[in-house]
Amino acid sequence: MARSAPRIVVFQVRRACLVCDWAGDVEEAEGSDEIGGECPQCHAPTERRAIVDRRVVSAAADPIAAELGRRGGLKGGPARAAKLSPSRRRAIARAAARARWGR
Repeated sequence: MARSAPRIVVFQVRRACLVCDWAGDVEEAEGSDEIGGECPQCHAPTERRAIVDRRVVSAAADPIAAELGRRGGLKGGPARAAKLSPSRRRAIARAAARARWGR
């Protein structure tokens, strides 16, 4: 069974610069500071004025970890198949067919 990707909470927030007149909406992760983030105009800190939207998104998978898992799967499957007796392989195949067609 495949694992689902980790989920993170992302906020759409309205921020305003503490120095100049800039104000705008940005996306930031849950747990980010209320005062923080650079103003795109003057690079001063900004202040969170309001949370406009909240949503849950899937985090991007780490490509290095995915490759390592894939390599392990490529090695593990054939090694497991070589260890199984023909009768055990047949029993596993029957159980899989029953699970597929029994829905």
